Amino acid sequence: MTRVQARLTSAFGVALAMAFTLGACGGGGDSGGGGSPTAPGGGGTAQHTITITASGVEPKDITINAGQIVTFVNNDSRAHEMLTTPHLMHTDCPPINSVGNLNPGSSRATGNLNNVRICGFHDHLNPDDNRFRGQINVGTQEGPAPGYIRP
Repeated sequence: MTRVQARLTSAFGVALAMAFTLGACGGGGDSGGGGSPTAPGGGGTAQHTITITASGVEPKDITINAGQIVTFVNNDSRAHEMLTTPHLMHTDCPPINSVGNLNPGSSRATGNLNNVRICGFHDHLNPDDNRFRGQINVGTQEGPAPGYIRP
């Protein structure tokens, strides 16, 4: 095996291991990943959608039952990258991070949001634009999570 072939084989192995590891991660605290929108304990399969347009996200504040998912739909003419707060850390509610990059006309669902709490979200490509910030109230309507700035 040549030196170049050895490096390519090694690089492929590392990339494969990283892909497997990232795919196996569910996020801390909240179980992430796709899966059924049916929640244990009565979460149900109700449809919850947040639409993105040039004017921002609508609704900015949505309430769901624990275990449910939210679908983000990009009806804008430009891409948006929807992630959980806080900006740069994206650790508040990891299942929101499965939405990620949305090209115009595309949609993607969060993972199941299982923990009762307030989950902030923002457009990572426009982090300072309050039009693209909001919150998902998972089983509660008591107010924003600590450190979250309301849109």
